[in-house]
Amino acid sequence: MKGGLKVPLISLILIGFVCASIIILAYVKSPFLSYWTSSQDRVFQISPADYKVKDEEVLKERNRSGQSEENVNFESAISHSSMKDKVTEEPITNTEIEGSVGIPLNFTQKGGDLKALGEKNSSREQENEVAAPLDSAGVAIENMTSDSKDHGCNYAKGRWVTDDSRPLYSGFRCKRWLSAMWACRLTQRTDFEYEKLRWRPRDCEIEEFTGVKFLKRMENKTLAFIGDSLGRQQFQSLMCMITGGEDRPDVLDVGREYGLVKARHAVRPDGWAYRFPRTQTTILYYWSASLCNLTPINASNPLTDYAMHLDRPPAFLSRFLPRFDVLVLNTGHHWNRGKLNANRWVMYVDGVPNTNRKIADINGAKNLTIHSIIKWVDSQLPKYPGLKAFYRSISPRHFFNGDWNTGGTCDNTTPLSGGKEVVQDESSDAGAAAAVKGTAVKLLDITALSQLRDEGHISRYSIRSTPGMQDCLHWCLPGVPDTWNEVLFAQL
Repeated sequence: MKGGLKVPLISLILIGFVCASIIILAYVKSPFLSYWTSSQDRVFQISPADYKVKDEEVLKERNRSGQSEENVNFESAISHSSMKDKVTEEPITNTEIEGSVGIPLNFTQKGGDLKALGEKNSSREQENEVAAPLDSAGVAIENMTSDSKDHGCNYAKGRWVTDDSRPLYSGFRCKRWLSAMWACRLTQRTDFEYEKLRWRPRDCEIEEFTGVKFLKRMENKTLAFIGDSLGRQQFQSLMCMITGGEDRPDVLDVGREYGLVKARHAVRPDGWAYRFPRTQTTILYYWSASLCNLTPINASNPLTDYAMHLDRPPAFLSRFLPRFDVLVLNTGHHWNRGKLNANRWVMYVDGVPNTNRKIADINGAKNLTIHSIIKWVDSQLPKYPGLKAFYRSISPRHFFNGDWNTGGTCDNTTPLSGGKEVVQDESSDAGAAAAVKGTAVKLLDITALSQLRDEGHISRYSIRSTPGMQDCLHWCLPGVPDTWNEVLFAQL
């Protein structure tokens, strides 16, 4: 009996061993069974090839961001997306504006919010039949592609060259748009070599400006200049450039839409707005010499002082920003103690009179205003992905042997007698460059190239100048501001 049991026992052991082997083999090979193993090991098992692909994607993203003319890095995009929740979308009035500027752009935001921001289009973009795709920062890829053409080009670096095809319009004929006091062809001036110069950047070519191309590029769009009288010159220059200096009866005066009407007893309105009906292109200018909000301290007193809110944008800008597609800001030459006193402007910060001595200094006040307004505009840009904002660097003065009221002159009539080339990479307006750094607001850098053009000012030929006084601040038109608009056009 005992000997007879050995064979079945061995058989059972062999059968059990075979069954166990089959089960183990099935466990390893079967996708169903292997599903129940730990998934964490599989998730983090990335091959070297996967690393390579991921690195290439990151590099491409970084390169695309770096090549964008907007100079928007990923951290800026995160800051911008968070700001949309911090600033009201309603038009800001003189009282509602308080507390809306000067917010540090140092917040963080999750990628999901960036995606939501990218999917949100402004009302202007919704009017288009086909919406342009957006990148991770909510910027239209179409715009990014256009900007990438400008990559590597410093428009402020280059030289002046003679071009016999200039000027782009006649100083005799552009009477509807051009103020007579700036039309040097209407004065006793006899030298006009300054009209024959064209700016040539060193690293690229500026696209030839024509009114037809400009209006096509700005179809269904609005360009707004907001700043001092040099901003007004740029506005008038552009109107003459677009029309070729011709009186265009079809161009509509739409100033009333923006409240730009001449007030009773006023010398002129606070600005002008014109629309080209064929392309629905609107060009406007609003006078804001200080680029900050001004409110009467005592509205019932006609001789009241005005609160000069250094940290708040002009009410006009706050109200109409949603309607703009291109914004060009400037300020500078009104920042002196004499003009502030004459205008009865009193510095305010955070809604109360300023008591900070550093800010009370004119340069300190100007820098605070420029930085505050640019930061405010930058905080608004995520709401309007199609909006391009520029801060134009300061237009240089050329008073020699004194200032405007102490016998200063600019009698030179020989173009480029002080040089014809700009070689530095940095802007000559360091304050403006510092203010736009780290924002999506572009610097329209015209300072150094204009510095070479001391012969292009109104000089003693100004209609307004009294004997012994010369205008070495404003420019003859046609003239240097035309180049500012060519550089602007190249960046649209």
